[in-house]
Amino acid sequence: MPQSLSAAYIHLIFSTKGRFPLIRGDILCGEMHAYLGGVSRQLDCPPILVGGVEDHVHLLARLGRGISQSDWVKELKRVSSQWIKTRAPECGDFAWQAGYGAFSVSASSLDRVTQYIAAQKEHHRKTTFQDEFRTFLQRHGMECDERYVWD
Repeated sequence: MPQSLSAAYIHLIFSTKGRFPLIRGDILCGEMHAYLGGVSRQLDCPPILVGGVEDHVHLLARLGRGISQSDWVKELKRVSSQWIKTRAPECGDFAWQAGYGAFSVSASSLDRVTQYIAAQKEHHRKTTFQDEFRTFLQRHGMECDERYVWD
């Protein structure tokens, strides 16, 4: 086959270090999500939706063929951390957690996952980030050592 094609969709989740609610306010939150989407697009990982709340981000994207998942996440975190420190000087100590969760999404589930990400504010009136993340791990059959997942 002379052409390489890929449709690998990833639901990426990561939080601020210590889960501190540093992405405050609708304006800053919206700008952060737009910025992350733009960076993902530049990395040839077209975003479908970026959302989240004050202490974490959800990003649904199609992973590009020319970048590894870990390099994609590392670059997203690196440049967005620099960006927020410039955009919001009160966030001078801003950092993302070291780890992340990346979950595969089938094309037939994209609408459902998009709706889930769009409803983050409402969802987190009822549940914490930790409980949400535990649920994702359980649904995907993944185990973790909680001593190392919450930095």
